[in-house]
Amino acid sequence: MRYLQLEKGESIDKKQIIGIFDLDSASNSSATNGLFRRKEDEHGVVNVSNDLPKSFILCDGEYSDTVYISGISTESIKKRLNNEIKPIWEKSESK
Repeated sequence: MRYLQLEKGESIDKKQIIGIFDLDSASNSSATNGLFRRKEDEHGVVNVSNDLPKSFILCDGEYSDTVYISGISTESIKKRLNNEIKPIWEKSESK
């Protein structure tokens, strides 16, 4: 799969992902706070969280970088990125 499914029906192209960060640990950094302020001024922050935000994903978009705030943990996002769905013919060939 080429896209990572997030909340609220939002999906992002996996090739655009620059980094995935834990919001609690990264928010202690002045560099992260500066990034958020700059992206908010540029309207480059998209909140797709249905619950309390747990992570953010920095993406290199076609025209500018975008920060997606997500309620999905970094571990769950990593699993989603690594669990590719194989076509049914590949599953039967591997038996």
